[in-house]
Amino acid sequence: MADPPRARKLAKRIAKIVASGLEHEVKDPRLTMVTITDAKVTGDLRDATVYYTVLGETVDTPPDTAGAAAALASATGVLRSLVGRATGVRFTPTLTFRCDDIPDGVRRIDELLAKAHEVDAKVARIAADASPAGEPDPYRPPRDIAADDD
Repeated sequence: MADPPRARKLAKRIAKIVASGLEHEVKDPRLTMVTITDAKVTGDLRDATVYYTVLGETVDTPPDTAGAAAALASATGVLRSLVGRATGVRFTPTLTFRCDDIPDGVRRIDELLAKAHEVDAKVARIAADASPAGEPDPYRPPRDIAADDD
């Protein structure tokens, strides 16, 4: 079992190698908008999980995650051989690709924050025109002690 710092270092190296391999070695057009976001390696350095995200062509066009997953599955052998050559470890880890759901979570949080901002603005508009429910000065005036003595 390798130490955790070595596994983290190997994971970073694998992410860089795979990203470079996708850019320079693999010539699949479905992988042009794929970005490698992270990699994790098991403690025994046998398996690596590479996280990726697919960017959309435009704002209106959804990303082709199914096509990217199929292209990555077909390019796994080439990418694993690149990792083996570049890292020089005794056993080249198997590569598993997982679509990273962080961009979807960020998008959802942005939508919730925008909705909360709209509600806050609505409450601020209502509060600006509001008046107190009762007397303008709800507090009792302080007693005049001299008047009480009379």
